Amino acid sequence: METSAAGMRALWISLVVLMCTAAIQAVVVGFSGSVALLGDALHNTADALTAVPLAIAFVLGRRPPTRRYTYGYGRAEDMAGVVIVLIMALSSAAAAWEAVSRLASPHRVTDLVAVAIAAVVGFAGNELVAGYRIRVGRRIGSAALVADGLHARADGLTSLAVLLGVGGVALGWQWADPVVGLVITVAILMVLRQAAREIYRRLMDAVDPALVDQAETVLRGVPGIRDVGEVRLRWIGHQLRAECQIVISADCSAVQAHAMAVLAEHGLLHALPRLNAALVHADPEPAAGGEDFHALLASHQRSA
Repeated sequence: METSAAGMRALWISLVVLMCTAAIQAVVVGFSGSVALLGDALHNTADALTAVPLAIAFVLGRRPPTRRYTYGYGRAEDMAGVVIVLIMALSSAAAAWEAVSRLASPHRVTDLVAVAIAAVVGFAGNELVAGYRIRVGRRIGSAALVADGLHARADGLTSLAVLLGVGGVALGWQWADPVVGLVITVAILMVLRQAAREIYRRLMDAVDPALVDQAETVLRGVPGIRDVGEVRLRWIGHQLRAECQIVISADCSAVQAHAMAVLAEHGLLHALPRLNAALVHADPEPAAGGEDFHALLASHQRSA
């Protein structure tokens, strides 16, 4: 609940800041005719609207697990990340279309000082929102919120690019404005690739290998554990879950094995940030030439 509340707060603050920024830029576009600033305003509007699917995901993520959704609704956050990536792609396509159309049919840009001021406002608003979203997203483990912050940061950089268009037009190069619009589109596409990669990894249950190493180190340090088998980690929304195998002495009783598994889970919960549950399976240590305790499952195991 605490992490979801932090995410919601970041979203609504970002929404207000970016909508105000986009509104200021839209007014300037209306009387200046700058297509580069139009592209920036479109990106800011799209970035603000990404708060909607993320907010829905955070609300869904608070719902408890059911017999159908046994892991809960945390994956809604990752699906919101997919929507964010699509919004980024559509806004880039719209900006590119306007820039190409303006190159084909040149239009004079006026009120260059106002365009420059609007560009600086766009940069300031986006950088403020980007830093806030990325910081909160990393703190609560939300890949979607981090992707949203990266989107805002790209929009901030493209706002500065509008200044190049203003300088070119001031020198009499009317084509500079739509060309900068195309440059903005390329910059957004580069960030789109980064955000899409992060969301793809999350959907494919990818984790930082260092987390797996850390989990194995914690398990090996638990008294009584002879060895560590498979360690699997996965993100569900902004929470981490673990499934681990440990090897203990075959002489341990069921009560002792359970106590060791609980001790291992306790160590993992303290060592791994944002880990909310760990399933620890204890295997007896086989004696040399002794019984294979997993022989019954051999025919069911799939080759990698």
